[in-house]
Amino acid sequence: MKVVIIGGGAAGASCAARLRRLDEFAEILILEKTDEISIANCGLPYYVSGVIGDRENMLVSSPEKFKSWFRIDVRLNAEVIKINREAKSLQLKNGEVIDYDTLVLTPGASPVIPDFAGMDKTRVFAVRTLDDADRIKCFIKNNGSKKAAVIGGGFIGVEMAENLAEMGLETTLIELSDQILAPVDSEVAQFAQNTMIEHRVNLILSDGVREFRGNKIILNSNKEVEFDIVIMAIGVRPEISLAKDCGLETNRGILVNDFMKTSDEQIYAAGDSVEVKDFVSDANTMIPLAGPANRQGRIIADNICGLNSVYKKSQGTSVIKVFDLTVASVGNNEKQLKQKNIPYWKTYTFGRSHAGYYPESTQIFFKLLFNNEGKILGAQAVGKDGAEKRIDVISSIMRLGGTIQDMLDSELSYAPPYSSAKDPVNVLGMSADNILRGFLKPAYFEDLENSYLIDVRPAASYKMKTIPDSVNIPISEIRDRVDEIPADRKVVLFCNTGHTSYIAARILAQRGFSNVYSFMGGIELYKELMKNNCPRKARDKERERAF
Repeated sequence: MKVVIIGGGAAGASCAARLRRLDEFAEILILEKTDEISIANCGLPYYVSGVIGDRENMLVSSPEKFKSWFRIDVRLNAEVIKINREAKSLQLKNGEVIDYDTLVLTPGASPVIPDFAGMDKTRVFAVRTLDDADRIKCFIKNNGSKKAAVIGGGFIGVEMAENLAEMGLETTLIELSDQILAPVDSEVAQFAQNTMIEHRVNLILSDGVREFRGNKIILNSNKEVEFDIVIMAIGVRPEISLAKDCGLETNRGILVNDFMKTSDEQIYAAGDSVEVKDFVSDANTMIPLAGPANRQGRIIADNICGLNSVYKKSQGTSVIKVFDLTVASVGNNEKQLKQKNIPYWKTYTFGRSHAGYYPESTQIFFKLLFNNEGKILGAQAVGKDGAEKRIDVISSIMRLGGTIQDMLDSELSYAPPYSSAKDPVNVLGMSADNILRGFLKPAYFEDLENSYLIDVRPAASYKMKTIPDSVNIPISEIRDRVDEIPADRKVVLFCNTGHTSYIAARILAQRGFSNVYSFMGGIELYKELMKNNCPRKARDKERERAF
């Protein structure tokens, strides 16, 4: 059996290694069009800045290791230009023809670099390969670069902006959307945006590149951004031309079934170039992440060897470091659910990385999306420590078909240096459960305007800082002051994070109030949303006691 794999990235390398472990006698050939195979792509921004100092650490494997350990042939700079499905053969750019019994397509994706007017391509770089990273490092060093512009606020763009800023470059990040980090919603992204600004990254949102003019980028708003070096990080385009040209079924990506098989029985595909099923909606989606790519490669090897492995949809679980913050998410975000017309509830909570009485405990903000049946549709978290741990727990609950009840019931490890007796995952599930049971009516930032706002914290806290146009009725006094609460208006109670206001809302609900809501996330979330690029409506309402 001769298996030819086009592409030596995560999916291709994973497939080849697994295939050898299953079949010692298969003939396995990897064709890689670049001069690199199996590099640590996700570490490239940190290699550029020197956080990862040794180039050798970026090489996950090598052609020599594939040969000596696995007897797998790897050919670099071997670009396939045509697939002949009838003859079961490939044609390389150099004219060579190679036969196959089974073909695996893992060509990956290529960075999108628009040809903007006036752009000097010698100063514009993508971040996709180790060679790209080497060129960026050399350019900065040889030219004494002081100013960097990063175009695109996705994972790579944000990571590059962070690392360039840490290198001492005056860094500007330009994003066409109104937020960075598309996998999360605006509330969570705001924490990351505030942190970037605090670390002196010039963040420009809702604006795009119109043209280049010398050492300046001219934006759609007519703003000008000076640069010495530009990092283009606006996204990637799946490599589907080979598949499309030979008649395989494609859409945005190569179409595959649950066994990662294409429309040709002898051709499989995996990685950044394929469409898979979304775990939440069951719709086709593209998830260009290393974890799913590795898993898909392994599944293909299993199926080639008759083990009938299935890829069980993609959750899109992801995490990113943004200076001293961690942003993590799983499942669908609110924007995606709206686009797909999927009904949902949402709740926000703040938790602690570990017990609050143990030193160096830090705060984590959580957002949970769920439906009437308690199915978890998505979760997001941002904090300095422990955010990704909790998202991984929720991801596992989702994968196993669990609900918010299972979040409540999860028995998670506890000791003061690591967590609390009620882990933030448990508390998040409790909040969602209270909403579904009708014990809690949630209110959000968009509900503050035109509502009657009551700060239920002590008077001393209220006098120090509060939300404009609110009144103060401390929770300790609320039972005795119910006559002050209007029955004919929407009443929103708030506190620091939403816990005390929930208790106050329960008091009022049991005293006959049906118009009382608790502001989810409280003042801690409000402060974050009001920083820097605060929403226009909120900005118009600011008074002397606003933050």
